[in-house]
Amino acid sequence: MRPLLLAPEMLLFGAGLVALVAGSFLPRRRQWWVGVMSATAQVGVIVLAALQMAGPDQVAFEGAFSLDTATGVARIACAGGLLLIWAVAGAEMRASPRESETYALLMFSATGVLVLAGADDLLLLVAGYFLASIPLYGLVGLVRSAAAAEAAMKAYLMGALFGILLMLGVTILYGLTGATRYPQLAMTLGGAPSVAVAAGIVGVLAGLMFEAGGVPAHFWVPDAAQGANATAATFLTTVPKIGALVALYRLATVLPDNLAWPVLIAVFACASMTLGNLAAYWQHDPRRLLGWSTVSQVGYLLVPITVAGGSELALPSLLFYLGGYTVTNIAAFAVTAALPGCRDLDAYRGLARTHPWLAGALVVALLGLVGTPPTAVFIGKVTTAAAAWDGGYAWLAVVVFVNTLVSLFYYLRWIVPAFRRPEQTGDADGPTVSPWPERAAVLAAALSLAIGITAGPLWQLVS
Repeated sequence: MRPLLLAPEMLLFGAGLVALVAGSFLPRRRQWWVGVMSATAQVGVIVLAALQMAGPDQVAFEGAFSLDTATGVARIACAGGLLLIWAVAGAEMRASPRESETYALLMFSATGVLVLAGADDLLLLVAGYFLASIPLYGLVGLVRSAAAAEAAMKAYLMGALFGILLMLGVTILYGLTGATRYPQLAMTLGGAPSVAVAAGIVGVLAGLMFEAGGVPAHFWVPDAAQGANATAATFLTTVPKIGALVALYRLATVLPDNLAWPVLIAVFACASMTLGNLAAYWQHDPRRLLGWSTVSQVGYLLVPITVAGGSELALPSLLFYLGGYTVTNIAAFAVTAALPGCRDLDAYRGLARTHPWLAGALVVALLGLVGTPPTAVFIGKVTTAAAAWDGGYAWLAVVVFVNTLVSLFYYLRWIVPAFRRPEQTGDADGPTVSPWPERAAVLAAALSLAIGITAGPLWQLVS
């Protein structure tokens, strides 16, 4: 049956419903069962996605949803990312009175991310956008603090604004063509008035940029990364980008050649890279620094979308980069979750002496985000730059290289204190470390290295 082709999405959403209902009946001390059920559901999503990837590409719901390599990679990266996030923030969620609601919100939002990744229809794109966004607002506001309330309000207002722009863009494109399916749009957009088509495309792109967290819809990301708890901060800077950027790639492949849409996406990429790196340099809170780092990473991920259809490296480089970024960014946030009391870069002073494994994970994660071999992001950056060069955007590859060098300096501002002598020599143990996030940080950092080392076979898979 065709609906069963969406079994991973149905399993994920159904697990969210079960978590929401079960949390209402289970006593507080037994809600850990919800976590076990949720983790089992993620393993099921990964297994189902891998089985479907082994078969031929298919479509569901009369072509509205594509099941191909991009959808399969998005499913695996999303479910794997959720498992790592629960390893990072499991203790935090266990201590929360809203434990089951947190699991449910994460899985509802992740379902929207998967809908975005596979959508081949503008109406399904809108549904995926709101399913991914609305639970995100609740996640950001779970912490009862002024900073979290401000971050949740910014996320909500920005999401509502860019959601309106997305729906406006979809309305314009539908009015011009009478179609919402991507294959039909590809055949009819070229004959429509260019100015009106450009307005519709800008609206849709703007909405997807909010979900991705890039310029011009980036304002909420650093505040949410700083003000939210570790669960929400790790999730919002990682998982939504998977669906948004795959959706943006799908849309780019059907846009008409008579419009300079690649230039627009290239401008978004350059602005996200440059602004994110320059703003991150002045940050002292590690999570806010990672929030701006997320904005810059979106810029790098937009590079292969600029040459969608113009280079065979475009889609594989995007998918590989997304997978590598997922584990690397989670490793960086896991370090901050392991040291919840260290909300200043100088507070990491002496970490290498007191907790060498955690310091090692920090070094791998941050140098991985820079793009240092042999980490996964290194392969992602090299291949995205190669795709830009191959697609006739050599200047964009140069921008990637320059911004990569710039980013090294603010990551070093975090790494260097970890290897200095502690200021208070009497405190030999250093700051208190949460054990589960520490283990998750080491695991995610090891995965980043493993993906980079085994890049050859994995590249064949995403190709």
